[in-house]
Order: sequence, then structure tokens, then C-alpha cells
Amino acid sequence: MAIIKHKDQRVGIFIDAQNLYHTAKHIYKRKVNFANIVKDVLAGRLLVRSIAYVITTENEDEKAFLGALNKAGIETRSKDLQIFYDGSKKADWDIGLAIDAVSMAPKLDAIVIISGDGDFVPLCNYLRYHHGVQVEVATFGQSASAALKVAADDFFDLSTHNKKYLIGY
Repeated sequence: MAIIKHKDQRVGIFIDAQNLYHTAKHIYKRKVNFANIVKDVLAGRLLVRSIAYVITTENEDEKAFLGALNKAGIETRSKDLQIFYDGSKKADWDIGLAIDAVSMAPKLDAIVIISGDGDFVPLCNYLRYHHGVQVEVATFGQSASAALKVAADDFFDLSTHNKKYLIGY
């Protein structure tokens, strides 16, 4: 389906940082260039907010990562990795991202979800049908949920330009 992108569209970008980080690490053995991704998915339109949802651990690399996101004009929301008594771990921002997208939808014409997580299919459908916003998804195609690709009005496959979206490729 062809979508319309014009310079006056108000866009909100919601980044599932862990999803992209793990995809790039495991498939490409690289880090993600979030600044280039945001620039390209924005496509010359009016950016209202760009928010990355990040899980923090006690890793020193995180400070540089968060600094790079802020330098690129990307707000960050962070929460600590949960480690349970039995040693299991939980790191999830899906609900936080969804609540922010729904809350901001009345002020936006297009919402870009940067993630391949199929858990966002109901969010895409809700935003389209109840708020009338255009929903776009961007991620590395081979790790994207097929249902998420279908639920979005537009799918931007980052793997078509690895050199641009991966650091040190």
C-alpha cells in the first residue's frame, strides 16, 4: 500500500532500542546507527518527538550509548534490568512504548515504531483504527514479525542499507 509522506506531517518516533540492539548484535555482529535511522524514517517531515526505550545494566558502554542517543536528538526512557531471585532476568518496555504512542497519537499524523517485535501488532491496529494515524514500522527485515509488517501502513527494511544503519559494517 502506498502511503503519503509530506513535509507538514507531524511524526512521533518510538524506538525499541533493545530489539534493534540485539538484532544487530546477533545477526550482523555490529552496533546500530540510530541517528541515521531516525533521519531516514523521518523523511523530511516534522519531528514532534523521538523516544528510545532502553534497559540499563551496570555496563560502562551504556553511558556512551545514551550520550550518543541524546546527541542525535533522541530522548531516552530507561529502566533497570530486573534480576529475580532464581537468576532469571526481565527487560521489557513494550507497555511503556505503547502507552506513550497512544497518549501522543492525537498530536501526530504518523507514528514510526522502530522494532520488529510482533507484540506491537495490536498497537498498530489500535493507532490506525482509533486515532487515524499512519503507522510505519522500521527494523531489520529478517528479524521482523511477519504480522507486524502486515499491520503497519508502511514497512521500512533497514537491512537494505546495512552500511548506513550499522556502525562499522
